[in-house]
Amino acid sequence: MLEVLDMAPPPRHQPAGAAKGGAPRGHGHGHAAGRKQPLQSSVAQPKVEPAAVVPPPEGGKRCGGGGGGGGGRKRGGRGRGRGADEPRAALAPAPVQGPAPATRAVIGPPVPSKGLSFCRRPGFGTVGARCVVKANHFLAQLPDKDLTQYDVKITPEVSSRSVNRAIMAELVRLYRASDLGMRLPAYDGRKNLYTAGTLPFDAREFVVRLTDEDNGTGVPPREREYRVVIKFAARADLHHLRQFIAGRQADAPQEALQVLDVVLRELGNQRYVPIGRSFYSPDIRKPQRLGDGLQSWCGFYQSIRPTQMGLSLNIDMSSTAFIEPLPVIEFVAQILGKDVMSRPLSDANRIKVKKALRGVKVEVTHRGNVRRKYRISGLTPQPTHELMFPIDDQMNMKSVIEYFKEMYGFTIQHPHLPCLQVGNQKKANYLPMEACKIVEGQRYTKRLNEKQITSLLKVTCQRPREQEMDILQTVHQNGYEQDPYAKEFGINISEKLTSVEARVLPAPWLKYHDTGKEKECLPQVGQWNMVNKKVINGSKVSHWACINFSRSVPEATARGFCHELAQMCQISGMEFNSEPVIPIYSARPDQVVKALKHVYNIAMNRLKGKELELLLAILPDNNGPLYGDIKRICETDLGLISQCCLTKHVFKISKQYLANVSLKINVKMGGRNTVLLDAISWRIPLVSDIPTIIFGADVTHPETGEDSSPSIAAVVASQDWPEVTKYAGLVCAQAHRQELIQDLYKTWHDPQRGTVTGGMIRELLISFRKATGQKPLRIIFYRDGVSEGQFYQVLLYELDAIRKACASLEPNYQPPVTFVVVQKRHHTRLFANNHKDRSSTDKSGNILPGTVVDSKICHPTEFDFYLCSHAGIQGTSRPAHYHVLWDENNFTADEMQTLTNNLCYTYARCTRSVSVVPPAYYAHLAAFRARFYMEPEMTENQTTKSSNGTNGTPVKPLPAVKEKVKRVMFYC
Repeated sequence: MLEVLDMAPPPRHQPAGAAKGGAPRGHGHGHAAGRKQPLQSSVAQPKVEPAAVVPPPEGGKRCGGGGGGGGGRKRGGRGRGRGADEPRAALAPAPVQGPAPATRAVIGPPVPSKGLSFCRRPGFGTVGARCVVKANHFLAQLPDKDLTQYDVKITPEVSSRSVNRAIMAELVRLYRASDLGMRLPAYDGRKNLYTAGTLPFDAREFVVRLTDEDNGTGVPPREREYRVVIKFAARADLHHLRQFIAGRQADAPQEALQVLDVVLRELGNQRYVPIGRSFYSPDIRKPQRLGDGLQSWCGFYQSIRPTQMGLSLNIDMSSTAFIEPLPVIEFVAQILGKDVMSRPLSDANRIKVKKALRGVKVEVTHRGNVRRKYRISGLTPQPTHELMFPIDDQMNMKSVIEYFKEMYGFTIQHPHLPCLQVGNQKKANYLPMEACKIVEGQRYTKRLNEKQITSLLKVTCQRPREQEMDILQTVHQNGYEQDPYAKEFGINISEKLTSVEARVLPAPWLKYHDTGKEKECLPQVGQWNMVNKKVINGSKVSHWACINFSRSVPEATARGFCHELAQMCQISGMEFNSEPVIPIYSARPDQVVKALKHVYNIAMNRLKGKELELLLAILPDNNGPLYGDIKRICETDLGLISQCCLTKHVFKISKQYLANVSLKINVKMGGRNTVLLDAISWRIPLVSDIPTIIFGADVTHPETGEDSSPSIAAVVASQDWPEVTKYAGLVCAQAHRQELIQDLYKTWHDPQRGTVTGGMIRELLISFRKATGQKPLRIIFYRDGVSEGQFYQVLLYELDAIRKACASLEPNYQPPVTFVVVQKRHHTRLFANNHKDRSSTDKSGNILPGTVVDSKICHPTEFDFYLCSHAGIQGTSRPAHYHVLWDENNFTADEMQTLTNNLCYTYARCTRSVSVVPPAYYAHLAAFRARFYMEPEMTENQTTKSSNGTNGTPVKPLPAVKEKVKRVMFYC
């Protein structure tokens, strides 16, 4: 089949649930659908002669490599499509395909050396009720001093930052008053040293003597001599930083920001345990037990950022897991959940303990004041009373018990326990567990179990008011005005939270089916319910079956539950058969493959050629790999939609639970729950005027410590227009920790067909065409999970892939693209200006859903905003941060903010507005689901290197999702 989109004007399309006599159907739609698109350049080539660059008119909107149409946007009524005569922003600089128009110019700021600049802010939003919120940003006054950077070379080379810092601290102590001319330098722990003003020399070598810190190998610490060469490198230019903050320069001067960051972290590095951009200490708040030998330490995140108001210090509370500094025997008892004093460890328990202790630092307690430190490398296979070791070259042996008695007068009380193996493997070094205690301050980096996660969340979950007080107290305790480094460099930090002008965007009207009592609904404070409403497009389920994997659920209970669920689906507006195809089948969780295939085959035999449409599965509350196995088999093998329900919900049936499950079933079966009223009455700017497709994309990486699992990319795209609520999803595995989505566009050679093009964007554009009869004439792409440092790389690579995917379908097919990064993992928190004013907060004390901020704490020149689109439930709400990197559709601030907020009310799984835009949320769900598709041995045995792609081996592809499944929202 030749997969191209034909250019003929597409057929007219009736939107879902569109009421008769509504707004005129052709509103900005009919005339635009067949519009001739301007000439496009479809690929980004890094090395080409740039097109002529024309500086923008003052105050005009500037975006990407070109603003598309100078200052203003052409507005023909509400038809927002770009006229054929308007210049289009292309990846600048890019080659023009075919003969170029004589006067083609790229309108925009001078293109930076990178060849691509991010979208400039088109202005500020004005929609919504104005209010004031407080942000955890603290204004930092910039120094007037010259900052100087010096290179540092330490020999012999040291890999540990803390040792480097200790060497530099000693150097400053010895030489500050003399050779350093009283300067107090700030040091990054690696190769850079910064001073306010210059040192009295350009280059000098110093000698520093320092006693080693105990490195845990068992070798006695000794005094070492280090040679430190300090050499002038550069002046850090603060003029550019000032220009950037004032909006007069496009690129952030990273070097100057780096200096200020190092200066403000210097004291924290001395006082606390630094991890990433955060600092932790057991003294900030009393550590809380998390279970299994872990405790939570409280700390704070600190980062300096350029914002519209100037430089801002972002401070947020943080907690993480540390290993509790317990005697090793107590730690082992916690790991195993039982007393270990009485009998030897079983093999299984020994392996469990060995895993938990490997790499942990301990100190000995049997030698009075001598607290030597060691790093655990393993456990002995034998108990202590069986252990012998050679005491000399003649291989004369001595038992560990005798050695400790004779050498230290220490009697081993628990000879039935194994010994710890410490130091290096070549020279066996045994320590009895009872003579060791875990060293304080070791972060736990492995995966937490459910219980520990729950305990950690309890510690970190703070009401907004408490969190605000803690942040203020942290800033006060840090005492930046007394900080000798901040003083030396002339940096002043405010102790007040920043007050910011915000707006609360109105909630959108939602449309439900005309046969329900309530046909339309206006959510209140981010929520609503299904009472008196029917889904706008109910799906039909004629043939379903149920498997009960829970031994504690009797057949009658399972039957009753299925009956209630079927009834709720009918009430919600679905056509749902009350009876299953076959009686409920009971099975053991370890027989999942057999049970699923058995039920599928029996049902298919009974249906004589008709399809089994849905499988309900009742699962034990703790079901291990069962859930993932069901999803993998159903979606990649049987081509079957499934809905899992936990035992606790089957016994305690709540109407709310059944209503939520029925919403999930409806969209999994191809229905729609609700749509925006504005969508079906053609009133959404830059969506309703011409066929528009909205993408969501995310990459999920394996957990810390899993060094071989692939990363998983997911892309979803809307399959209906003008409603934009149904999203089809595609997933693929890619190299371990690769952030760029590799399969957006791909070509390969086929022996029969020659060069074949494919990829996720292409496939989703084709399925949009099949589903709507329309060709997308505009693309909005929400991209989740990208950190600031990767913006440029991701935009360059993925925008190029979108371009190529479009061009592969049809020559000159280049719909304008808007590329928006969505971030949840940031540390900006917004608080109500007055916590006592109940009208300005939701029930949880958080700011109201719809609160948007695009000034003061946002980027000096680029198009970004914070949006808290959801009502808080517990803890402090985290607003989502949206950064429009590229915009060829010329959104105004209000249009982008309103569209994003309104979409948050269309999430299919609940009757609440959600915290991130649904396409990005769905992509995250799809990527998470695909983890279950990996072969079980790939996820459990992390030593297999074959799957990661990091050492040049190809990534093992995921099993394909069946056609029938990937057309619907199976990941919900």
